[in-house]
Amino acid sequence: MNNESLEKNNINSNMRKVALTALAGTSIEWYDFFLYGAAAALIFPTAFFGEVPPTTALILSLLTFAAGFIARPIGGIIFGHFGDKIGRKKTLISALMLMGISSTLIGLLPTYAMIGALAPILLTALRFAQGLAIGGQWGGAMLLVTESAPANQRGYYGAFAQAGAPIGVILANLALIITSALVSDEFFNTWGWRIPFLASAVLILVSMYIQLNLEDTKAFKELAMHRNENQDDDQTAIQKSPIIEAVRKYPKRIMLAAGAFINIQVTFYILIAFLLAYGVQSAKMARDDMLTAVLIASAIMVPMQFLFSSYSDRNGRRGIFMLGAILSGLWAFAIFPLVDTGNFWLITLAVSGGMVFLAMMYGPQAAFFTELFSTEVRYSGATLGYQFGAIIGGAFAPTIAVKLWTELDIFWVSVYMSCSALLTLLSVMALTETYQTDLNKTQ
Repeated sequence: MNNESLEKNNINSNMRKVALTALAGTSIEWYDFFLYGAAAALIFPTAFFGEVPPTTALILSLLTFAAGFIARPIGGIIFGHFGDKIGRKKTLISALMLMGISSTLIGLLPTYAMIGALAPILLTALRFAQGLAIGGQWGGAMLLVTESAPANQRGYYGAFAQAGAPIGVILANLALIITSALVSDEFFNTWGWRIPFLASAVLILVSMYIQLNLEDTKAFKELAMHRNENQDDDQTAIQKSPIIEAVRKYPKRIMLAAGAFINIQVTFYILIAFLLAYGVQSAKMARDDMLTAVLIASAIMVPMQFLFSSYSDRNGRRGIFMLGAILSGLWAFAIFPLVDTGNFWLITLAVSGGMVFLAMMYGPQAAFFTELFSTEVRYSGATLGYQFGAIIGGAFAPTIAVKLWTELDIFWVSVYMSCSALLTLLSVMALTETYQTDLNKTQ
């Protein structure tokens, strides 16, 4: 084997290690974030808001779920600043550690019956910490992969970071299903639900592995070298505040990136959080059946993300993204009639269809957002677009869905979802194609 082949094999081996490590980190990080979403719909209303009517308890519980989204842009600003200043790897490790610690502490929280009103206050504070962590994690994991990938495979490798979301849903739902199956309902509702949260301590071990085994990206290393050579020129301003520079340089792209993310967030959180409560209360489905339907749909979403991301490497990001938005908007009107049948497989079809159309957008998104911004502000710019889209689209989606369902009709939840799809479609139409962008070139 010649030197060129050896070098190529080493590059491919290192790329696989980076991709799989990012996948592991984001999967467990999202596991923690989504575990809270499932618990907020099924367990926390009783555990932490026990003295109010059930519907009010559900709304209050979902509002604590929203606290994580409110924190995400703040986390994006904090971690984005340091990600562009000190590197992708160190910042990612900090975000993973924060998530591991805060999620483990949720598993140790006393309930309302034990300490009264202090319980939901502490729950909300820890959910806020989860939001800060997820606000920083996505940019770090996404850039660690996409900036390291070959130019013609950024979409494919970026999907490893994106696959963490549906895998996180799978892990969270499996954890709840398995724990629920192993213990009585009474024990599960009082102590059993804590076990999946305590398992979050594994994330601390993943952080240590990244610290010891991975290097920062080539693009950031070249930027750091350039900064060291030009310490006295106007690069100093960027070193001090990458966030301000990103907003100054790319205000339109940040807002359009946020708009592009809105439908993904609205639809995703209605499918994995609101639909659990709706299926149990309206269609009289068992809790574990609804969790299993979401689990199957999430498993289908994973390979679909890789398929659509690879397609975007060859044909561009915008076309497949816009098709996903159109189909997602139309499918919104099929979801609830299918769930109302009370048939497990039709409910699984409802969720799976939504997840596949989301994969058309979410899979290529890592590469798309990476390519929108230049290296010196890429962490900040991409993270701001992502997290502002998250708070606008996802923060209150389950709560809004509950209000529309209980005060108007479930049909209006579909209208809400389709309107978000239209916003995403218009935002992507306003952005330029990026798949042939040179990441090391100033934009």
